[in-house]
Amino acid sequence: MADIGKRIKEKRESLGMTQEELAAKLGYKNKSSIAKIETGTNDIVQSKVVEFANILDTTVAYLMGWETIPKNSKRKGVVINVLGRVAAGVPIEAIENVIDTEEITEELARTGTFFGLQIHGNSMEPKMSEGDIVIVRQQDDAESGEIVIVTVNGTDATCKRLRKYRDGIELISNNPSYEPIFYTNEEIENKPVKIIGRVVELRAKF
Repeated sequence: MADIGKRIKEKRESLGMTQEELAAKLGYKNKSSIAKIETGTNDIVQSKVVEFANILDTTVAYLMGWETIPKNSKRKGVVINVLGRVAAGVPIEAIENVIDTEEITEELARTGTFFGLQIHGNSMEPKMSEGDIVIVRQQDDAESGEIVIVTVNGTDATCKRLRKYRDGIELISNNPSYEPIFYTNEEIENKPVKIIGRVVELRAKF
């Protein structure tokens, strides 16, 4: 287990963390336990390796020697597909119009399922322009004021700010040249108007 101890020491030092600090975070009484692990004197149970990996901002695979990453690098991000268009009624995972990929953090990825979508048109300018990429969490509802991806009447998805009312919803463009569009609860059912995701991040292109 000497190699795992060596990797733990490298990661700890790259983060500027002392043996005392690491011991405290892991519930050890003092730094001697960490010192023994780092020198290979003491073994670590598999479940504890997971705790070490989380605290040292790395992966179990790296600590165990199954993969090699630079000792100062952060955990890998998660790659998601960027779609050119999202067609109504087609599950996101079934869409083949993948134009690019983007990377999101593991922390964000753990909170849901995500995809990227390219912005078309100028209705969300000046904040979002033609060709920009938005990172979208898949969900079928959202809070009033949030920016959502919506399909209306079977057409391609559009990006708008959501405003909820008792008798319906309003889809609002950032661009003042576009009037807000109101849909009654009946229209939401019949057209239909469907929220397919909430925008959590903008990746602007320069």
